[in-house]
Amino acid sequence: MVTRGPADAAYAAAGSAARCAHRSGWTRTTGESRCNCCGTRRFTQYGALRPPGLPQAVATAERDPHAADRSAAVNVALAARRSAWRSRP
Repeated sequence: MVTRGPADAAYAAAGSAARCAHRSGWTRTTGESRCNCCGTRRFTQYGALRPPGLPQAVATAERDPHAADRSAAVNVALAARRSAWRSRP
């Protein structure tokens, strides 16, 4: 296969990884394993992906508790008005 650029090289590498059965074995290092044939990496420890500490709670702004009711009432009134205009002779 002739590669012409980085995208072609990446596609060729992904294609070879898709065809590899990983029978040649794995090289294991701290936190990852790598296929000896195609170079596919499998991560075994995900500590780096977790941020330290507990997640911070996000407070939302105070909302009007009746805003949804008013919005629904307006939508129903508009729908009724449209329906009345359509049914006029």
